[in-house]
Amino acid sequence: MTDLLHPSFRLLTGRRSFLRRSGGALLSASAIALLAGREARAASGAGASDAGILNTMLGSEYEAVAAYQVGAESGLLQKPVLDIAVGFQGQHKAHADFLAKTIKKLGGRPVEPKQAAAYKFPVESLKTQTDVLRFAADLEHGAATAYLGTVPRFSNRDLAKDIASILGDEAMHWAVLRQALNENPVPQAYIS
Repeated sequence: MTDLLHPSFRLLTGRRSFLRRSGGALLSASAIALLAGREARAASGAGASDAGILNTMLGSEYEAVAAYQVGAESGLLQKPVLDIAVGFQGQHKAHADFLAKTIKKLGGRPVEPKQAAAYKFPVESLKTQTDVLRFAADLEHGAATAYLGTVPRFSNRDLAKDIASILGDEAMHWAVLRQALNENPVPQAYIS
């Protein structure tokens, strides 16, 4: 197992710690307007289709929160891997909170989280820490790819920037998990 206290991990976790202390995400003027209750300013250019896209993403964030809970409760993760997994789960919760608030401000109704069993995770195949890391890495890769596909679909460009920021976080999660698996953390020049 790769030493997760390698300098590159300290750099990533230090940056993440800074982001958590500063609210968990860098928000655009539009997102700040949404959260401040200025829907008219924020809604310019954002429509029901944006809320629909966000709702799909919110469902995926709830799935990620549940997946990290399954991993944490498996008893297979050792420190500091467990700490990193719980930290990533916290970031997914922050993503979900942002998405749910934004959907409401756009006039939509956020989807509700499901019970972990509803996601049909392959818990029977999680027998080692490596299995849990592979499971999480595959989910993070899928999330990064999905976010990448949604960014150009937003009618509100500021909202697209906010979502691209979440995309960057998902890609960092994927890289850290690949490193923990002793794999090249950035295996290609583009997410695919």
